[in-house]
This record gives sequence, structure tokens and C-alpha cells, in this order.
Amino acid sequence: MPMIDQFLSYLQLERNMSPLTVLTYETALREFEAYFSGEDAQFTWGTIDSDVIRNWVESMMDEGQQATTINKKLSALRSFFRFALKRGLVGHDPAHRVRGPKNSKPIPQFVTEKEMNVLLDEEVGGEGYIDVRARTIFILFYEAGLRRAELVGLNDDDVDLTARRLKVTGKRNKQRIVPFGDEMAEQLQCYMKLRDEKMGQRPAGGALLLNDKGERMTAQQVYELVKKHLSMVTNLKKRSPHVLRHSFATAMLNNGAGLESVQKLLGHESLKTTEIYTHTTFEQLKRVYEEAHPRA
Repeated sequence: MPMIDQFLSYLQLERNMSPLTVLTYETALREFEAYFSGEDAQFTWGTIDSDVIRNWVESMMDEGQQATTINKKLSALRSFFRFALKRGLVGHDPAHRVRGPKNSKPIPQFVTEKEMNVLLDEEVGGEGYIDVRARTIFILFYEAGLRRAELVGLNDDDVDLTARRLKVTGKRNKQRIVPFGDEMAEQLQCYMKLRDEKMGQRPAGGALLLNDKGERMTAQQVYELVKKHLSMVTNLKKRSPHVLRHSFATAMLNNGAGLESVQKLLGHESLKTTEIYTHTTFEQLKRVYEEAHPRA
């Protein structure tokens, strides 16, 4: 019996929940299942991580769903994972640390500009194919603010080195154009040259980022790569691709970008979603003030 059906039977037979409550749980779970399947066909209930759930929350916020609605769906997801973990249907619970928009308002974690410089110039600063590919991935995250699914979905045709722009396919297949500078252009050109030398002839317009087998990199492979290298430069507990998206937004705002411009670059439908990063910049400002002012 599928995991969702097992859970629904448990709610009905063991918890004696009303049909309406059971339907509410089922709707939330099937909605999330459709979401993560659309993000990466290889995702399963047993392999998704907290980032996928956070991205789902972000997408619901973009759609303008109320915090109470989002939190009810998250509650259903947490109950499901507790059940599945207890029954041995999954090996971990990625939902228990994820919080909704109103339950708490954690400041988004981000990598500092100094840490990113160390990572890009030293940690993945080598000239071999593996380092060049890793550096390309980090630059795409940090200089374009991509989501993980957007990054792994990039094709060669999405990269315009002449015009310095990237065509990004986001949630619900909505596309946006993200400009980039000389550093990313040089990095992409270097990576694509090394990739083609290593992998040989490939179909025109195929996947941009390839794993060692010459196949499109998966979301999980990108996650493991990012986690590994971030561990070398930061003490953040969370070391995921989404942290780099936070880092992009924070760096842009700290260096004078307008909130609406950052909203468009990130592909947020609602400005409210982008506003979470203003808390980060305010906290930075507060720390600077307390450290610098003699009477603070």
C-alpha cells in the first residue's frame, strides 16, 4: 500500500479522525508529492531533504497563500513524517526543523562575502575539471540567485555568453532572464570547454552541468557538493544550496540593490517573500552599530 494511503488509514482507524480532517491531510500530502516530483523526478518520500520543503513553503508564499494555510499543510507533513519514520517507511524526517512563516521568523542564514571569496578563490580555485565544475556551480548560485532545481535544469541553450544573460526556468515553468558579469561569463566558458574535452561530442543544447558519467547532474548530487565545500568555509549549521540563494539576496541588498530588483532576479511573485532578506540586512546593520558605536 502506498505510504500516503497507509497514513490515511492510520488516521481513520487508529486516530479516529473525521473524514474532513483526513481529507485535509490527504490534500496537503498529495500537493507536496506533486511538487517534489515536479522538482526532480528522482525525488521520493525517502530522499527529499529540508530544502525541498522550504522551497515548497516559498512557492506557497509566492502564490499568496495565507500563513495559516501554509502552516496547516506543514503540520500535515510533519505528522506524516513522524508516522513514516516510526513505521520504518523512511530513514529520516526532513520536516521537523522546517517552520512556517508565522510560527517563527528565523533570519535567513547566509554565507558572508568574505567566506564566499575564500570558497571561490581558494577552496574551489583549482584548474582541474572537478574544481572548475564546482566553482561554476557556486558562481551560478551566488551570482544568479538560482534555486537548486533551476540550476540542474539549465541547458547550454539557456546561456548567452555574448549578451551576458541566463534564461532560467523557475516554478510552474515560468521563465526569467538573469544578467551576469564578466566573471561568470569567463567561468562558464572555461567550464564548457573542459566539459566538452572530457565528455566528448554532445547533442547541441543539452544539459549544462554533467556528472562524471556524462549525465545531467541531479539535485542530490548538487546538494552533496555544496554541503561538502561550504563545510570548509563556514560554521553555519545549514549548508545547502538554498543558503547560497540567501547569500545572493543578502549581498545584493547590502550593496545597494532595490528590493523590487532583487525580487525579479530571484523570481519571487510576491514582494513579501523577498522582504525576509531585509531582516538579514537590518541584523547586520545592528551588529555593526553595536560593535562600532562607543555608547551602544
